[in-house]
Amino acid sequence: MSELVTGEAVALELRPAKLPSRALAVLLDLVAAVTVYVVVTIALVAATASLDQAAQTAISLAVFLLLLVGVPIAVETLSHGRSLGKMACGLRVVRDDGGPIRFRHALVRGLIGVIEILMTMGVVACIASLVSSRGRRLGDVFAGTLVVRERLPVGPVDSVPPPPPWLAGRFSGLDLSAVPDGLWLAVRQYLTRMRQLDPQVGHAMAERLAADLADRTGAPVPQGVPAAAYLAAVVQERQAREARRAFGHGAGGAAFMGGGPDGTSGPAGAYAPPPVPRAAPPTAYPSVPAAPSHPVGSSSPSVPSVPAAPGVPATPVSPPPAAERPSTGFVPPA
Repeated sequence: MSELVTGEAVALELRPAKLPSRALAVLLDLVAAVTVYVVVTIALVAATASLDQAAQTAISLAVFLLLLVGVPIAVETLSHGRSLGKMACGLRVVRDDGGPIRFRHALVRGLIGVIEILMTMGVVACIASLVSSRGRRLGDVFAGTLVVRERLPVGPVDSVPPPPPWLAGRFSGLDLSAVPDGLWLAVRQYLTRMRQLDPQVGHAMAERLAADLADRTGAPVPQGVPAAAYLAAVVQERQAREARRAFGHGAGGAAFMGGGPDGTSGPAGAYAPPPVPRAAPPTAYPSVPAAPSHPVGSSSPSVPSVPAAPGVPATPVSPPPAAERPSTGFVPPA
């Protein structure tokens, strides 16, 4: 990787193209240009057969410069550094600061390329690329450009290994609010790449990261706990807290999405508390049983009487008027 610093003081990591891929791209460009040049030359010879030798030579030289110099310069300018061969090989020409090239960059590269590629059969370009630390030929040096790779091989993404089971939940009381994001990133990168490190180097790095993490949390690393296992357990605890915070936010936000199943507004969903059943409103009067049937021929049903105290005559209880009698929802049989 080559680190380039842009005009805005931003560091870019680019992978310079190697000599084999660059040579293959140049070869593809030359094959395409020579094929077009041969076809155009044959057509021009047939069209200018009546001209003299000097005119034919001038036309041939103009076609040579146009197809082998002018066309590549125009293609690199319009495509921002991607010719036919570079597109096939996944390469691109960029400036030293990582930006796209312009016409002057493509012009300098094309003119010097005539000398170091066409006239010397690519020997000068190969020597310059081998000597340069970033594989640049003379045209790149004078134009201030660099050929980089656009398509990079994607390797397997390593995940953070889980901590030992006996450490699960052991650091639930740690205060992780003072740990900066840069330290979390360093710990995560170490855990995902610790299998690729030298054992001694990885152990020293784990101890240093564990000490920094312990200083931020205010709690020392427990005795007998390896540094890498401590880091994995703390990272798992942080992820668990973020998951709980996310679930809590989702459940709280669901309260504002609508009412519950009973029509009351409140949290809904799988994490909502069960609804409290409503109490039935008390009735104004207790239910009155149906009056017993009276014998046929009597004018009125028998009225129950309230037993009185000894020595006091019994007073019958008159039923309430029909207008004041509460509705009980019970209809006696006919």
